[in-house]
Amino acid sequence: MPTSAEVRAQLTGPGGMFEVVTEEVLGRPMEVYKERMPSLRSVAEVGLLRGDDQTFLVHGDRSYGFATFVQTANGVAHTLRERFGVQKGDRVAVLSQNNPEWCLAFWATVQQGAILVGLNGWWTTDEITYGLQDSGAKVLVADRKRFERIAGALDATPELEHVFLVDCSPAEVGLGDDPRVHSFGELTGSPRTDFVAEAIAEDDPAVIFYTSGTTGRPKGAISTHRSMVANLQNTLYNAVAGSMAGGGALPDAGGGQNVSLFTSPLFHVSGCHSTLVVGMLAGLKLVMPEGRFTPERALELIQEHRVTVWATVPTMVWRVCEHPDRHTYDTSSVTSVAFGGSPSADELQRMVRETFPNVRTTSNAYGLTETSSVATVISGQDAIERPTSVGPPVPTVRVRIVDPAGAEVATGETGEVCITGPILMAGYWNKPEATAEAIDPDGWLHTGDLGHVDADGFVYITDRKKDMIIRGGENIYCVEIEQRLVAHPEVADAAIIGVPHPELGEEVKAVVQLEAGSDLTEADVKQWVADGLAAFKVPAYVELTTDKLPRNASGKLLKNVLRGEGEVSFAETM
Repeated sequence: MPTSAEVRAQLTGPGGMFEVVTEEVLGRPMEVYKERMPSLRSVAEVGLLRGDDQTFLVHGDRSYGFATFVQTANGVAHTLRERFGVQKGDRVAVLSQNNPEWCLAFWATVQQGAILVGLNGWWTTDEITYGLQDSGAKVLVADRKRFERIAGALDATPELEHVFLVDCSPAEVGLGDDPRVHSFGELTGSPRTDFVAEAIAEDDPAVIFYTSGTTGRPKGAISTHRSMVANLQNTLYNAVAGSMAGGGALPDAGGGQNVSLFTSPLFHVSGCHSTLVVGMLAGLKLVMPEGRFTPERALELIQEHRVTVWATVPTMVWRVCEHPDRHTYDTSSVTSVAFGGSPSADELQRMVRETFPNVRTTSNAYGLTETSSVATVISGQDAIERPTSVGPPVPTVRVRIVDPAGAEVATGETGEVCITGPILMAGYWNKPEATAEAIDPDGWLHTGDLGHVDADGFVYITDRKKDMIIRGGENIYCVEIEQRLVAHPEVADAAIIGVPHPELGEEVKAVVQLEAGSDLTEADVKQWVADGLAAFKVPAYVELTTDKLPRNASGKLLKNVLRGEGEVSFAETM
């Protein structure tokens, strides 16, 4: 069996299936695939050619063949353009749980050069309104539960001209007379085989997904057609290379169609970029649960649809692998389980093999919203031999480790992980200063994550931005919650830290300094956060104190003291 390095050289070298060359991209030399699709529209064109002999998407009792799905999306695209005025560069926002309408809105938007804005389905009214205002969305596609959070705030988003409800009528939300509000069915009545005739360049924006930042407000990372196609081709490379080296993300389905359990949220790059887009080109059957994720329903769908691939966040895998009735379901069809969003533990990999007896490979990927999904990945024998690594960079992607001054460190030394390549975002929407802070003049993204690279090029992530918590695959920046807490009149100071959790990876803990005489309770603190921020940001643990929180002379919180790590003299605190 060839090594992964030998396979890589064969596939990416001259004449290889995934030959890599250097071209000038936006004024800089960059490694890219020699043969690549010019835009996401080309991916949908492949889907159309597949016909309806195989199923593309299943959601409850609804299913779509590839051709039917693409034709429906084409009809949505033409209707948005001809009846509702959507043009190239306009933003179409989606606020919904996973469903076919989310997928149709995506393909209808990107195929005509408009920009899909994925809004976090767990956001509160204020957060959703901010996302709509910041992106300047012209159209919103929403389900009832999430739309009701902003139904009374539509006038705060003057650029929003049309809202399409996927699971109810305008009258059901009290807006039957509002000309802005429509049923999504108005878009799907005229399927078409032809795509919107609009020129799309590789570096045109395709998607805006929001990621939290240290300013306390989310930033819209712009994925381009180039970055999403690069991620798509990297995924296909990993499948081919993994098969040649004894493991892969898309295993051989014995001559049949591979079936993927689709549980990652579509407003994450893992759900949109690495599942929806990959599934279209790779010919996957995507099985999407209805409503909130439960381990029971996941196991039922695995058994019913003979799922072969499950790529998701570790939290969901933990819940399935710990379910007491897991062995009453037939999970023998699953041959590949992939994680992303947080480090996977050795114990989790053991539990996966115990729950899914025919798993041939587990994969762990590392990436960010800013890298349009996967930057490094490890699977197969490499994952067994290097269980703490997130793998080497995927082809066309380069990683280097730098010290605080920006100089590259020696092999094996720890520093900040920096990434470059065609998968990088174009920048943050309407935030040039934040973009310049994240991407240096030479085109390297400074991730804020700490790690090292070994002599064979395998990357190890050893720490994260100190103010970031990864809870069940969700990035949570502490400053946003801290700012919410100190806005309470009875809170003098506050700090947020992450504490270990066996399923979620980390959980949120608040250390709150109360004003003198306050009778605020732990429940009051949690409710205050819940009233202003999404539920996943609400602290699971609250520690109340009247003592000053430890800060250094510049006013920075010493969170290592709060975590009980290391010693700090009183001279260093204020």
